[in-house]
Amino acid sequence: MYRDVDLYVAGEWAPAATGSTRPVTDPATEETIGTIADAQPADLDRALAAAEAGLKVWRNTGSWDRAAKLRRASELIRERIDTIATIMSLETGKPLAESKGETGASADQFEWFSEETKRIYGQTIESRTPDGRMAVIYQPVGVVAAFSAWNFPALLPARKIAAALAAGCSIIVKPASEAPGSCAELVRACHDAGIPEGVVNLVTGNSSMIAEHLIRSPVVRKVTVTGSVPVGKQILHLAADGVKKVSMELGGHGPVIVFDDVDAEAVAETCAATKFRNCGQVCISPSRFFVHESKYDAFATRFAEVAKSITVGNGLEDGTQMGPMANLRGLKTAKEMVADAVSKGAVVLAGGGVPADRNQGYFFEPTVLGDVPDDAMIMTHEPFGPVAPLTRFRDYDEVMGRANALPFGLAGYVFSNNLGTATRAYEDLEVGMVGVNEMLLATAEAPFGGIKESGMGREGGALGIHDYLEPKYVKMKIQG
Repeated sequence: MYRDVDLYVAGEWAPAATGSTRPVTDPATEETIGTIADAQPADLDRALAAAEAGLKVWRNTGSWDRAAKLRRASELIRERIDTIATIMSLETGKPLAESKGETGASADQFEWFSEETKRIYGQTIESRTPDGRMAVIYQPVGVVAAFSAWNFPALLPARKIAAALAAGCSIIVKPASEAPGSCAELVRACHDAGIPEGVVNLVTGNSSMIAEHLIRSPVVRKVTVTGSVPVGKQILHLAADGVKKVSMELGGHGPVIVFDDVDAEAVAETCAATKFRNCGQVCISPSRFFVHESKYDAFATRFAEVAKSITVGNGLEDGTQMGPMANLRGLKTAKEMVADAVSKGAVVLAGGGVPADRNQGYFFEPTVLGDVPDDAMIMTHEPFGPVAPLTRFRDYDEVMGRANALPFGLAGYVFSNNLGTATRAYEDLEVGMVGVNEMLLATAEAPFGGIKESGMGREGGALGIHDYLEPKYVKMKIQG
C-alpha cells in the first residue's frame, strides 16, 4: 500500500541522480515500509531551475484559471481520501479516523485558496493633484522553498502549497523524511489537476543540506517552515543572508487556564480528548494545565479517568483511539520528562510508561501528572507527546504571569463562563491564537500562527495569501 517516494521535478517523478534512498519506518511496528529518494545538490539545482521556469508560466496564468486548477486538486484529494489516509497512518501511526480528518482538512486548504486566488485586491489612493493617480498592486513574491514537519504530514504542506499557488508563486516543498508519502500524494493531485510543470516540485533527503542549498540560492525569494524553534532559528539565519521573505510556525507550549466558574469535569473531558489527539504531537496541543485550586481535584480525577479509558494501538486497527509516537526520540523525551517531573514531586495520576502489551513500536501511555512544579522540565520545554502536566493556581495575576512566562506564544486556552474574565484572559495571553471554551482552533478560513519564539506570519484565512505576495506602489502622472 505504501508507495516509495521519488523526487518530483519539472512535472516528472524520478529517483535521485545517484539512485540513493533513505528508509521510511512504520512507528507502530518499527518495520521499513518504503523509501524516499535522497536528493543531492544536482537534483536540487534541477528543482530550482524548474521552479524558476514554472514561475514565469504560473504568475502569468489568469487568476480564474489558477483557481480552477486548485479547486480540481481539492476534489482529487477528497476522492483519494482513503488511499492518502492509509499512507498517512502507516508512516505516522495515527488512527485512521484522524488521518482521514487531516486529509479532508488538506483538501479544505486547496478549496479555500482557490477562492482567495480571485480576491487578491489592490488599493487605489486618492491623488493630491487632478493629473495624478496612485495605486497599490500585489504580485507573487517568487519561488518558494517550503519545509514541513512530520506530525501533520499532509495538512502542513497543504497550507504552504495551496497559498503559494493561489498567489501565483512556484514552490519547492521538502516534507519530513519520517512521513513524506501523504505530501507526495498532494503533489500527485496537483499534477493530475493540470498545474503546469515546474510550478510544484518535491524533494526529499537530508534536511539540513537541502535547506541550506535551496535558501542560499538567489532563485528562492520566500521561505516557509513548520518545525521546532531551533530549526526555525537556523533557517532564519540562512534567509537573512539573502534578505528573503520568511514565515514560520514553530513550537509552542499551550497554557490552559481553567477558572473557578466552570464545570470542572466537563472541561476535563474536553481537555483530555484534545490533549491526546495525534498522541499529543500537535504544535497547538494544550500542554500546561493551570486549574483553579477550588476545581483542581474534580478536574484532575476526571482527566485521569479519561486518559485511562483511551485505547492505544496501531492506527490501522479498529477501535484505536491513540497510536504510537512518531519516532524513537519522541518516546525517549516523554520518558525523560515523566521521570524528571516525578523526581521534583509530581504525582502520576494515569499512565506514565510504555503499555504493558506493547513490546514493539514507539508506544507510550496517555499520561497525566498532578501537582507538577513550575521548575519541572515539562513545564518549560514543549512535551510534544501524550503527557499532560496539571498544576494549581489561586488568583488571576498569578496564573497569567505563569502562563506568559515562557518564550513561546503559539496558542492558549481559557475556560470561563464569566464574560469579563474570559475577555480579559484572551486579551492578556501572549499568544497568536486563543480558544475560549474551545480547543479545536485550526480551520482553513482562520489565520494560524504565533508570536514570540513561536514564529512569524500566518497560514490560512484571508491573511494567509499575503505572506506569498509583495505590494507594489505605483504613482502615475497623466500626460497631455
